[in-house]
Amino acid sequence: MNDRRRVLVRPRVMTVYGTRPEAIKCAPLVKAIEASDDLDGLLVVTGQHREMLDQVNELFEITPDYDLNIMTHGQTLSQIFSRVLDGLDPVLEKEQPAAVVVQGDTTTSTAAALAAFYRQIPVVHLEAGLRSGDLASPFPEEANRRLTSQIAALHLAPTATSRENLLREGVPDERIVVTGNTVIDALLTTVGKQVPFTEAALEQLVASGRRIVLVTTHRRESWGEPMAGVGRALATIARRHPEVAVVLPLHRNPVVRDAVLPAVVGVENVLVTEPLAYGEFARLMAASTLLLSDSGGVQEEAPALGKPVLVMRDSTERPEAVEAGTVALVGTDEDRVVTAVSRLLDDETAYRAMANAVSPYGDGTAARRALTAIRRTVATDGRLGGGER
Repeated sequence: MNDRRRVLVRPRVMTVYGTRPEAIKCAPLVKAIEASDDLDGLLVVTGQHREMLDQVNELFEITPDYDLNIMTHGQTLSQIFSRVLDGLDPVLEKEQPAAVVVQGDTTTSTAAALAAFYRQIPVVHLEAGLRSGDLASPFPEEANRRLTSQIAALHLAPTATSRENLLREGVPDERIVVTGNTVIDALLTTVGKQVPFTEAALEQLVASGRRIVLVTTHRRESWGEPMAGVGRALATIARRHPEVAVVLPLHRNPVVRDAVLPAVVGVENVLVTEPLAYGEFARLMAASTLLLSDSGGVQEEAPALGKPVLVMRDSTERPEAVEAGTVALVGTDEDRVVTAVSRLLDDETAYRAMANAVSPYGDGTAARRALTAIRRTVATDGRLGGGER
């Protein structure tokens, strides 16, 4: 009789991310897997963003198992994609995870999904089904998320609208689970921490109770004259409303800085800062009056805090908040941006209508639903069941 002891092996779920937005949205799920009693987690970071990525991991007390560290100065999208693919493949070969989780629409997420697909490892797509309807906007994110949808075995859709998008594209209903968005899980946890600001000027501003217009801009499709127009609009807004502080944590990309800074330098009530760590940014969002942004994540986060968002884009893959009334598309036209911001600053009724709209992105328990779906759905593929060795 063979009396060797059988050792049950808990299935390993590998999560891969490389940018700050991915890290924020993956963190609640990574922590949920870590706390589970039937799964083991593996975390691979690519370093597509470096310093900003590390800040998020530190905030959520997450330590990667592997760091591909692909970041190089001036790298192209093609170089990012090939480095992720080449760097992740030997890790997949060594670890043989039961499933690979990727998030959203970055070059990291699509390259990681393809690497897993080549190894015939099921892909779980967190925040699946977002669509703008325009392959060129946002670029390259719209193409990235569509490509990842072709690969994924399990689609974790944040909203019913995202689910409908996937169904229209032929994704089987049983492969889609609506979870809410994990960004709300992360946001509510982070705001509760009341992370201190590293810049004394921000600490003083928030303590003053002064109205704040918080601005972020970085999108590739706005580079050049559209972004220069944004800079001029900010200067006009600040001069028309001297009692308001315009806060601009500015992306480090020289293309962005060269476009925006000339118009706002020297404007007394425009405060330009370095990019803020996520904990600081979340606290500043909570203290702000409204947000002017071209960010996808901000469109999801700010409504959960009761903050109106004016989106400097002509289309959005997040229409739910527009339909709910807490987000409005204003594009990058200088006059249109000034008019939209001024209306919310001057018209209390208009402001309250947006600020009181209900966030459509969930209640802060998306990670729990995602974990349940991973257990149930990927187990059907035969890759996430208990094993022996």
